Amino acid sequence: MAAKPPSSLAWARHDRRRHAYCRLYRLADGWRLSGMSVFFEQHACSLRYEVLTTSEWITRGATVEGHMAGKPISLRVQASRAGRWRVNGEAQPRIEGCVDLDLAFTPATNLIAIKRLALKVGEGADAPAAYLDFPRLRFIVLPQTYHRVSATEYDYASPTAGYAERLVVTREGWADEYPGVFKRVTGRER
Repeated sequence: MAAKPPSSLAWARHDRRRHAYCRLYRLADGWRLSGMSVFFEQHACSLRYEVLTTSEWITRGATVEGHMAGKPISLRVQASRAGRWRVNGEAQPRIEGCVDLDLAFTPATNLIAIKRLALKVGEGADAPAAYLDFPRLRFIVLPQTYHRVSATEYDYASPTAGYAERLVVTREGWADEYPGVFKRVTGRER
């Protein structure tokens, strides 16, 4: 029997100045999100990323590489089950205790918290994330909450970012509609 192809989705930002693509791979010991974002926000940017999680969707590490305003970017992220983070070998006490990774330039990483939380309809949870702030490219804690209101909808809030909307997700948990920010333009789920 042939292996199932990985799921893959593409998004466009509502203002059409940002495009993102991601594929999800099942690994023997977890998951890998592998994608790219291309956009113009003050400068032309092209960022490739890979995020590794355990089978329980706890972030293990990530890489982010590419260019912003013609300057190279290369970040190597390591995360422990205890919530300790290192970026390019340097400890990150500011984000200690976070379990999820959220990359500001793609909606793909919301899948990590959605899958890890596995909320039933009516349930909610806090999910503070180690957030790669853009364009500063530094990690901060992003307080966020998810409240599942239906099989494909979550009330999502990130108070410090000033964002609170109802996210529409696919049956697999990918962001389908991220109101005011991204909308899925194509994709295949397994």
